[in-house]
Amino acid sequence: MTSPLKQKKTPKPIILKWSGCSDTGRVRKNNEDAFLGLRFDAHEVHRLGKFGEAATEKFDFTFAVCDGMGGAKAGEYASEIAVDKITTLLPRAFQQSAGGFGTGYPDLLTELFAQIHRALVYLGGSYEECHGMQTTMSLCWFTPDWMFFGHVGDSRIYHLQKRKKVIKQITEDDTHVGWLFRNGKISEYEARTHPRRNVLQKALGGGNQFVDPQVGAVSYERGDIFLICSDGLIDGLFDGQLAELLRAEDSSAHQLVATSVKNSGRDNTTALVVRVM
Repeated sequence: MTSPLKQKKTPKPIILKWSGCSDTGRVRKNNEDAFLGLRFDAHEVHRLGKFGEAATEKFDFTFAVCDGMGGAKAGEYASEIAVDKITTLLPRAFQQSAGGFGTGYPDLLTELFAQIHRALVYLGGSYEECHGMQTTMSLCWFTPDWMFFGHVGDSRIYHLQKRKKVIKQITEDDTHVGWLFRNGKISEYEARTHPRRNVLQKALGGGNQFVDPQVGAVSYERGDIFLICSDGLIDGLFDGQLAELLRAEDSSAHQLVATSVKNSGRDNTTALVVRVM
C-alpha cells in the first residue's frame, strides 16, 4: 500500500506572466502615460521589466497604469511621480500590514492614493512647470489568493475569467459619461464617441481637494487574465475586441497597443496584461 504521505502533492505555485507597452500615438508629441510593475515582500522591492513571469509563492506583485494631465510637461511629471511613489509607499504599507492584510487593504490603498495626491498637489503649487499637474491611477496588487485594486480617473482595470467569454470592467470611470453608461442611459458606442467622455470628475493632484478612490478585491484562478490600460487603448478597441485579442495565446500588451493605435492613435496608449498561470 502506498503511504498517504507519498500521495500528497505540493500545490503548484501560481505564476503571473506580464507584458507592458506604451505608445505616444499618432497625434500627441509627448507621452504622459506611465506604467509600473513591482515585486516585493517585507524586506525588498524590485521594479519589473516590460515582460516577465514569476511565482506568487514568496512575493506580492503590483502593476499600475497612470495617465497624466497638465500644461507643458506637467502631465508627464505627474504620472512618473505617481509610479515612483508607489515604489516607495506600497512596500512600506506591506510591512505595516503584516498579520492583518485581508481586512486592512481598503485603508492601505486609500492612504496610498491620498499620499500620492498630496505630493502632486504640493508640487503643483510649488513649481511653475508642475502647475495643474494631475493623473489617473489604476493599480492591481496580487497576493497568492486575491487581487486587491485601487482606482481614480478613467484608466481601467478589466478581468477576463477563464470560464467566461465576456470581459468585465471592474473599475468605474470617474466621468459623467461613465455614469451615463453604467446606468444604461447610453450605449458603449455612444460613450466612446461622446464629446465629454474625457472630462474627469476625479483625479490625483490638480485642484481636487479630496481623493476617494474606488477600492476592491477580486479572487482569481489559473487561466484568468487582467488588463490595466489608459483611456487611449479604449479609444481604439471595443470591449469585445479586447476579449478576442486577450484570448489569443500569443497575445501581448504590444499587440493590443499596436492594434489600438492603428484604429485610432489620437491619444497616448498604454496596456499592462497580467496572465494567471
